[in-house]
Amino acid sequence: MSTSHKILTTGEADQLIRQWKGDHEKIVFTNGCFDIMHVGHLDYLEAARQLGDHLIIGVNTDDSVRRLKGSNRPINDAYSRTRLLASLEFVDAVILFDEDTPYDLIKRVKPDILVKGDDYLTENIVGADIVIAAGGEVKTLPFTEGYSSTSIIERIRTIN
Repeated sequence: MSTSHKILTTGEADQLIRQWKGDHEKIVFTNGCFDIMHVGHLDYLEAARQLGDHLIIGVNTDDSVRRLKGSNRPINDAYSRTRLLASLEFVDAVILFDEDTPYDLIKRVKPDILVKGDDYLTENIVGADIVIAAGGEVKTLPFTEGYSSTSIIERIRTIN
């Protein structure tokens, strides 16, 4: 069964978000590059989903990842990254964004809960001002120790 129907344009997401909000369902939003999926991502995303009724993930486009991480990234293209995320049963929607930050996307989604890793301070989380002003919450979640895409890539580079 294909899960590509969970990969949405912002227009498609608008309609779904209106429906969920009309049903008074809590929307959780997080974002990232998700270049190489690992168990740390799974733990983080599962915990984020448990905070509400629906989990929306904003994913950086390939161009956006290159601007943030360098010309040798992403390892996996946007299609692969979004398909992997959409295949997770606890993920309700995946939306690509081309900007360096998801600020405009957060402004559009207006999630009830904005989630990032606990390496962020709330006041430094992009879009926190939007969510708080709308009466929502900003939460940080712990990372699973020993997992990061960057560290995995570095380990692969040292194998020879």
